[in-house]
Amino acid sequence: MTILLTPGKVDLATLETLWRSGEPVRLHESARPAIEAAAELVRQAAEGETAVYGVNTGFGKLASVKIAARDTATLQRNLILSHCCGVGDALDAATTRLMMALKLLSVGRGASGVVWQTVELIEAMLEKGVLPVIPDQGSVGASGDLAPLAHMAASLLGEGEASYQGRVMPAAEALAAAGLKPIVLGPKEGLALINGTQFSTACALAGLFEAWRNARASVVTCALSTDAIMGSTAPLVDAIHTLRGHAGQIDVARAQRAIMQGSEIRESHREGDTRVQDPYCIRCQPQVAGAAIDLLRFAGRTLETEANAVTDNPLVLVEEGLIVSGGNFHAEPVGFAADQIAIAVSEIGAIAQRRVALMVDPTLSFDLPPFLTPDPGLNSGFMIAEVTTAALMSENKHLANPCTTDSTPTSANQEDHVSMAAHAARRLRRMNRNLNTILGVEALCAAQGIGFRAPLKTSEALQGVVTTLRSQVPGVVEDRFLAHDIAKASAMIADGALIEGLDLPGSK
Repeated sequence: MTILLTPGKVDLATLETLWRSGEPVRLHESARPAIEAAAELVRQAAEGETAVYGVNTGFGKLASVKIAARDTATLQRNLILSHCCGVGDALDAATTRLMMALKLLSVGRGASGVVWQTVELIEAMLEKGVLPVIPDQGSVGASGDLAPLAHMAASLLGEGEASYQGRVMPAAEALAAAGLKPIVLGPKEGLALINGTQFSTACALAGLFEAWRNARASVVTCALSTDAIMGSTAPLVDAIHTLRGHAGQIDVARAQRAIMQGSEIRESHREGDTRVQDPYCIRCQPQVAGAAIDLLRFAGRTLETEANAVTDNPLVLVEEGLIVSGGNFHAEPVGFAADQIAIAVSEIGAIAQRRVALMVDPTLSFDLPPFLTPDPGLNSGFMIAEVTTAALMSENKHLANPCTTDSTPTSANQEDHVSMAAHAARRLRRMNRNLNTILGVEALCAAQGIGFRAPLKTSEALQGVVTTLRSQVPGVVEDRFLAHDIAKASAMIADGALIEGLDLPGSK
């Protein structure tokens, strides 16, 4: 099914579907008149005598150099090829597709000056699965994501590399194999394609979508851990959270209360429990995970706006009859959003890791065996699984340091303040993978702990989660090779299998 995009009106849910599904993408036909009107204004400017940045001038520090009309196509081609300076690993296919779709959305607003043929080629490449090979390092997030977007644009010209049917090949061969032809860029088109925030925004959106899965899973793993250590649900009482008023906190407490409803384990120690309060990692989950969810919601609103924005330069203002230089390519909003997502991911992992540590410690776990093994001493159980979570938690804390505060001047000081949004967003993938594992290990430990509480049972909802987990990973009776078990549990967090069907906080 083709996903139809109306520029300026695409929501996060559509973008996530696009990213996860790999479905073909097209702009709504209603975008065409504005695109063509902007292209006509650029054509007129290219044929005129007045210097217009990026249309008949050089770029950046070379903006004062006037380019003859006969050389405008060469100017755009040279721009693309000279800016293909990316290094590092190739961007994954799903995020590459999202980046291309975001570029369609941006030029689709009718303020960039590209011709309709360029839009059609990007759409056709997405439909047929011709994806540019885009190195993921080299952008400082202003003036746009120049290097990665240049690699994308180069593929439209038949330059660089592309993947097609699972094989990387020269872009010209990939286009030909798919029955497509490269284009020749008209005035300003090269600049419109590479001047923008679509690489940073795509990576940040991918990080957001993964972070939401982790945030929602953390509500479930905490509920499991709470029953495993026979923790109290009193801190989940709605009045506590409504008195403070933060939406994320209220939502987390409400969801955790609901999925723990009916737990025999919880009911068994309402009376006569000598403990007064649980440690913060249990008691303060709504406050911590809820604050993280509020951050994700805020970042999501920023990224939804940016996904629908025009972020190249100069902008073609058709109604005013002007082509005007500005600074929409500066990815500061994206960088801030990525930094916020990183903080949220780090903190969700930090509090989850403390719950893992709680469960393996016999002095704190309320009579669970040391390291959750039935025969401690001969067996080490989850001893080193907990250490692994500590390592990943610490790594995420380091990665959560802000990137947007680290500007540096580039391009002969013409571009003297930059956002660093690209690697602010790119690190989120690594951080989310780390958090997948932390939460996966928490689920394994909590399920093991709940097993030790038999014949008492957890709630029906949580028993369903344990059953799903046990379909892939059996309980640990004696020491075995745990790396595969951890990988399976982490995958179930990442793909949402462990929380499917549960009513958990959403992105709105």
